[in-house]
Amino acid sequence: RDYEVTIQTDEFTCLCPATGQPDFAKLTIHYIPHNRIVESKSVKLYLWSYRNQGIFHEHATNTILDDLVNVLEPRWCKVTAEFSVRGGIKLTVDAEHLGKGN
Repeated sequence: RDYEVTIQTDEFTCLCPATGQPDFAKLTIHYIPHNRIVESKSVKLYLWSYRNQGIFHEHATNTILDDLVNVLEPRWCKVTAEFSVRGGIKLTVDAEHLGKGN
């Protein structure tokens, strides 16, 4: 049967590539597994790899989705990154993958 897995953290950080300032986000990963699931510690270590990386919000969200899809080959996957307010603007990025047969 299909079932949905949700992984969430309020501690995602990366660096603004223009200013070098830290960006903070609430990151939510939803996916419907096919043959593989991801171990939570692996997700934590993977997300930590972004802490010192200069990357735009949209690129970070889409790269995380691409990496999950490449490893898990899920039936469906969605990554939402709700970045904290900077300069008076809040940015939320949703990236979604529809698996084979959807």
